Amino acid sequence: MPKLHSLSRRNVLIGGSALATTLAMPAISRAQSRPVFTHGVQSGDVDASSGMIWTRTDRPAKVMMEVATTESFSNARQLAPMNALPGSDMAIKRLVEGLPSDQDIFYRFTAMDLNDVNATSEPLVGRFRTAPGSRRSVKFAWSGDTAGQGWGINEDGMACYSTMASHQPDFFLHSGDTIYADGPLEDEVTDESGAVIWRNTVNTDAKRKVAETLDEYRGQWLYNMMDEHVLAMNAEVPTFFQWDDHEVINNWSSSRSIMEDERYSEKNIHVLAARAAQAFHEMAPIRYTPAEPGRVYRKISYGPMLDIFFLDLRSYRGPNTDNMQDELTDESRILGAEQMAWLKRELTNSRATWKVIASDMPIGLVVGGGAEAVANGDNGTAKGRELEIANLLRFIKAAEVKNTVWLTADVHYTAAHHYSPDRAQFQDFAPFWEFVSGPIHAGTFGPNDLDMTFGPEVRYVKAPEAGQVNLPPSAGLQFFGLVEIDGATEQLTVRLMDRANTELWATTLDPEHV
Repeated sequence: MPKLHSLSRRNVLIGGSALATTLAMPAISRAQSRPVFTHGVQSGDVDASSGMIWTRTDRPAKVMMEVATTESFSNARQLAPMNALPGSDMAIKRLVEGLPSDQDIFYRFTAMDLNDVNATSEPLVGRFRTAPGSRRSVKFAWSGDTAGQGWGINEDGMACYSTMASHQPDFFLHSGDTIYADGPLEDEVTDESGAVIWRNTVNTDAKRKVAETLDEYRGQWLYNMMDEHVLAMNAEVPTFFQWDDHEVINNWSSSRSIMEDERYSEKNIHVLAARAAQAFHEMAPIRYTPAEPGRVYRKISYGPMLDIFFLDLRSYRGPNTDNMQDELTDESRILGAEQMAWLKRELTNSRATWKVIASDMPIGLVVGGGAEAVANGDNGTAKGRELEIANLLRFIKAAEVKNTVWLTADVHYTAAHHYSPDRAQFQDFAPFWEFVSGPIHAGTFGPNDLDMTFGPEVRYVKAPEAGQVNLPPSAGLQFFGLVEIDGATEQLTVRLMDRANTELWATTLDPEHV
């Protein structure tokens, strides 16, 4: 794979010291003479000819944009400016199209104060690489779970982001729990003896309570983008986002009741979900879908060898029940009929060698006693939400969709699972792999029990010792995965990694051709 071009530190850090000032003093004075970019840059949803770019200003501003294939911007193309306004919390994002494939793309923002046209910011630069048009090797990282369980930004910051970035991946796939809107941070965390074991050296008003208002949900996202490791990776590595539950509230579904939760004055889950979704789409560089503007499920093609199918297991699910229904109904769905039809259609139409299914929850792990995810824990024939997954797996086999690999997070440890009909109660499917990673900066738990409906077998697992729960990031059990597809052989290699950059386990899969 071609070596990625590194931006100069000056350009990444907003033309000098402005970002450092933001980190030290999150509340930026309106009295400053020039606009400031408050939370760096992001890119995302990059394919062979386009990609999303994002930034945010400290005041209403007209943001000018340029893109180029050189860091000097000697061949820059001017884009139409956009207005950063209070209605979107001064955040802007746009889809940049007409880009050459397999090319380093540099983008530059400059902001002009709408109330003072003579006040112009220093420039802010980011980069990404477009997907290849031919078979060159591809590498990407994935993980999930950022700033959860009370572990925020301490003196070391979210260091696992730097470890990931050191591998120079083409992109980072964030598998969900991108924020913890229901997880307030204390300034200090103590152990049972009262000794301080963690200091959240950066904290904000938005993180001192559960998120309820739109601004509080926005603040959850802005908090994560105050971390120096996150900011540095965002400037050079595109992130492909999906969401899970903590973007709204733990174990969120449309039927979730919070009437007994005294932390919330807003008791309507639909109101909270709507505000959370708006903040998600404002703050993440995810593509806009005109037919369904809040849609999270989508497909990103990253060259001829890779299609990624991002699932949404939250927005269309039925209520959390015992998950033991004998028939597939709206109550027992987790994907929903429309998303399922889309997924089948897109898998069938895919001509990529590898079809990565990015799922925000695992298939065979029992979560929430069997009520929260797919597996219900009875180790029997498919019931409840397992019925929808059985339907999908049967379709993949019948349609001869080859080389599917599932990537997920959610359970806060890392594992490799192989699924086979030879071990399963439901047997009408072809064998496949599911790889689990995370957390990237949150408490570590697990491992969870496996449900044998689809015949999973643990090939590798690393989790806390028995009786240990919610271990801090400083314990070292923070995980991410690396996926590499070789351009010559089309083999796919998965490596499970930890924060110290130790390779814990790896496997190489050979592609199967029709």
